[in-house]
Amino acid sequence: MIKPNNNDSESIANYKKDLLDQTFRDSVGTISKEGNRNYVIPQKPSGKMYQTRSLFSYLYLVLFFTLPFLKVGGEPVFLFNVLERKFILFGKIFWPQDFFIFAIGFLTFIVFVILFTVAFGRIWCGWACPQTIFMEMVFRKIEYFIDGDANQQKKLKAMPWNTEKLFKRGSKIVVFFLLSFLIANFFLGYIIGIDEVGVLVKEGIFVHFGTFSALVIFTLVFFFVYYWFREQACIIVCPYGRLQGVLLDRNSILVAYDYVRGEPRGKMSDLTSDKGDCVNCHACVRVCPTGIDIRNGTQLECVNCTACIDACDEIMDHINKPKGLIRYASENGIANKQKMVFSWRLKLYTIVLTLLLSFLAILLITRADIAARILRTPGQTYQLLDQNKTSNLYNIKLVNKTRHNIHLNIKLENIEGEIKLVSPIEVPKESYFQTSFFIVLKNEQIKSRKTKVKIGLYQQDKQMDVLTALFLGPSI
Repeated sequence: MIKPNNNDSESIANYKKDLLDQTFRDSVGTISKEGNRNYVIPQKPSGKMYQTRSLFSYLYLVLFFTLPFLKVGGEPVFLFNVLERKFILFGKIFWPQDFFIFAIGFLTFIVFVILFTVAFGRIWCGWACPQTIFMEMVFRKIEYFIDGDANQQKKLKAMPWNTEKLFKRGSKIVVFFLLSFLIANFFLGYIIGIDEVGVLVKEGIFVHFGTFSALVIFTLVFFFVYYWFREQACIIVCPYGRLQGVLLDRNSILVAYDYVRGEPRGKMSDLTSDKGDCVNCHACVRVCPTGIDIRNGTQLECVNCTACIDACDEIMDHINKPKGLIRYASENGIANKQKMVFSWRLKLYTIVLTLLLSFLAILLITRADIAARILRTPGQTYQLLDQNKTSNLYNIKLVNKTRHNIHLNIKLENIEGEIKLVSPIEVPKESYFQTSFFIVLKNEQIKSRKTKVKIGLYQQDKQMDVLTALFLGPSI
């Protein structure tokens, strides 16, 4: 290893970075050398970041458990009923005819994720992901309450089966299963509606066996994930962590170890001038829920939960060193000894993200309540009537996306003529409607074989839409 030039800060930074152990990249931290599951038992975190995350998580949990009960016009605020192809976002109903909005929304979401990750790293994973919130802020806290902190859990694991171990294991299984069952009910409520879940409870299992089966499957999946699979869901199943290598760059904000300040590592009893601030206490490792050493650099297992930040800050307080040895920072910020600032790059990304969200919001807000399509009736050309008039027969298909019945009138917009309805246009709420009508024009108005006509759809005096159709007439 080449010694650095003491006058070159970049050379010193690179030298100290080379001192970091890179063998961690040869395997995943949750798998032992023998290839077995390395079951992670993290120490209970504490500190300002953990308290802030807890408050944010409580807000998220309140929203999760109350949103299914919030309704607009008798319908839930959010519903993702795949079976009936009915989706409700912010109180607005979306049907398969609105698929283009979902396609644009999905593309917007992908671009948003890419830009957000490039700029702000994996803040989503540590602060807003449901998997992290339920695991760390609900199930893990219950586990600490029943089994104790990490050392007590390890002792319990090594303990032979006795009354204490049976009681604690049994209690945890029961509580975890009941909580998984509760979450599954609300998860199902977001799919079929919380009222339908209530009907299942009242009418019994055998009347709604299919729905009950789905509930049981969701419960078992949640129990499996939170009781045993845990951090593996983030490392193995979720693709987001693996995208880090593609999406992150040296300016991305993430939870990082300041190797310039911390290396070479010393000991608590050896805080000399030639040693870095890191005392190799492994406090950051003990609290990590995915079992990694953040001092090794950016890793796919890291979910940016900030537990290591709190643990390190506490040690720095004890040894009278500045906090922030582990902090939110960028690779370039650490190498150049720069504090994290809201740079023009972050401002630009934030503006782009805001524009994307605004664009999607406009699509959702301006979506039409009525979808209509007019087609000439198949097999029909035109009919010559008395008094030098010609008629064409059309079919009109409508979708009512609202929660109330709609009565419509249709008028010709660009030409004088007459419209004769086969039946009144009464479109039921949240449903489809189809009927036929005739357009009658005077022959002197027909200037060519095909005449373009514009047809306006009106609800009382409000124009809902304007459609275009071709009117066939006799050759001139």
